[in-house]
Amino acid sequence: MNNRMTGKLITLEGIDGAGKSTQLNWIVTLLQRAGIQAVVTREPGGTPFGEQLRTLLLDQSSVMHAETEALLMFAARREHLDKVILPSLAQGQWVVSDRFSDASYAYQGGGRGLSQHKLNVLEEWTLGTLQPDLTLYFDVPVALAQQRVGQGRNIDRFEKEQSDFFQRVRTAYLERAQAFPQRIKRIDGSQSMVEVRIEVERVIRGLLQDG
Repeated sequence: MNNRMTGKLITLEGIDGAGKSTQLNWIVTLLQRAGIQAVVTREPGGTPFGEQLRTLLLDQSSVMHAETEALLMFAARREHLDKVILPSLAQGQWVVSDRFSDASYAYQGGGRGLSQHKLNVLEEWTLGTLQPDLTLYFDVPVALAQQRVGQGRNIDRFEKEQSDFFQRVRTAYLERAQAFPQRIKRIDGSQSMVEVRIEVERVIRGLLQDG
């Protein structure tokens, strides 16, 4: 696998409650204004098999080893690549995915404590050299994110974790953003909706101008 395709892959990352899913529709709107009809998808999920794994992974009653969790995430990702992402990119389409491989480094690496070496092996095996063209990382303090998550909906197996878990996840995301500054753009998700939209638009315009 390689990155030499005519389409582009945009991924959205952040801890639960960071607001990335809310901004996804705005990103799609911005692309539509530029004449681009994006394929919108998510992880875990994006395919019938991936959605089955998503149900299992997010179910509060599911109990599994951290390595099992990581393997299931990458299994869903491999199907996602094969059935959705790679075919779309090869046809020149843009893909916007709610989460991608950075989430595994944050949640299974930072949150669960799996070694980066194991995650590197899984990523190389699954993705080859493919990486997103742009990753928007929505960063918010853990307390604010948890406050948002607790408003009006049932929480899943990850969302029920304690604040120290999410602090480790956030730290891992920040480390990824620092390690890959050309690809990962940090967005301050604690700003107002309007301010976040302005920042997102600025980043998307930059990608459009680059190619």
